[in-house]
Amino acid sequence: LQVDLWQPSSPLHIGRGTVTDVRVPQNTSQRLLPCLQQANIPYTILIPDLQKAIENQTGQRPPRSRRSLSAYNYEVYHSLEEIESWMHHLNKTHPELVHMFSVGKSYEGRPLFVLKVGRRSRPYKQAVWMDCGIHAREWIGPAFCQWFVREALQTYETDPDMRKMLTQLYFYVMPVFNVDGYHFSWTNDRFWRKTRSKNSRFRCHGVDANRNWKVKWCDEGASLHPCDDTYCGPFPESEPEVRAVAQFLRRQRRQLRAYLSFHAYAQLLLYPYSYKYATIPNVGCVESAASKAVQALQSAYGVRYRHGPASSTLYVSSGSSMDWAYKTGIPYAFAFELRDTGHFGFLLPETLIGPTCTETMLAVRNITLHLLQRCP
Repeated sequence: LQVDLWQPSSPLHIGRGTVTDVRVPQNTSQRLLPCLQQANIPYTILIPDLQKAIENQTGQRPPRSRRSLSAYNYEVYHSLEEIESWMHHLNKTHPELVHMFSVGKSYEGRPLFVLKVGRRSRPYKQAVWMDCGIHAREWIGPAFCQWFVREALQTYETDPDMRKMLTQLYFYVMPVFNVDGYHFSWTNDRFWRKTRSKNSRFRCHGVDANRNWKVKWCDEGASLHPCDDTYCGPFPESEPEVRAVAQFLRRQRRQLRAYLSFHAYAQLLLYPYSYKYATIPNVGCVESAASKAVQALQSAYGVRYRHGPASSTLYVSSGSSMDWAYKTGIPYAFAFELRDTGHFGFLLPETLIGPTCTETMLAVRNITLHLLQRCP
């Protein structure tokens, strides 16, 4: 039987007592279910017709309703082209708070755009880095990065906390990190995860951009095989996207106070380490920020997030951006795993974009206000 692993990202993370989500081709599903019953393995059918669910997200809507920047809809998923047009529009219409720039180019030659959001109140300010869409199929990530920028611009004049955040800090927001993979997930394979670089020895494309960082590279939780979803690449920072962002963060590391990366799915707020079971030196400050953030998040709709070190809260993985950021000297490094816990998975319905982003916004605000305080 041909089944595709959906979650976790590697067969190594499947164990007794764990929940595993798989995609099953329609013509084999009726053969798989008796096998599960015979083996006494409990199962639940989450999405009966996955293809129909995909088509509901990627099409069916007139292009103009997506592309109208004057009435940009933040509660639908947007293609890469639409997101880049939106970024250009904000750069032009909000010059007092937004500056758009590129940190480099992707494997396929696309610009890697970042929005610098904040008031130019003084020459030097500390900053927060936020990236979304390291993994192409996790569309709720880019949706949240756009939501964050919208909220920042709309509430700056009326919300004292937002005004404080944008006055005292810059936010470097990268709505789509893995631009080639994200574009491919819209045009070819909705469940594509990796970048789109070519391998000289294998026909398989791409590297897991969250296993390609120079921190315990290609150790536990990463694969050396180019066809695997967790392929770490031929060497650290082999992917131009990873290399470009790493170079930018290294240049800005004295300025950067926090690194936030947004993924899906599992409803978790994670902090280092991912690659080992160990306690970070400033665990008191980081744990306090994480605990208050998930409480704030839950206050919106009652959705519960677990929080803690990534290795023990999720699983051990090496070469992650969060660990690299922390090791580089950014004291607050977090990775969000947004909604849900598996029912919709990567196909989170557009009706849940608003609630997910609203609650996540509360967590991010909470973390940001926390890091503005001095920790012993």
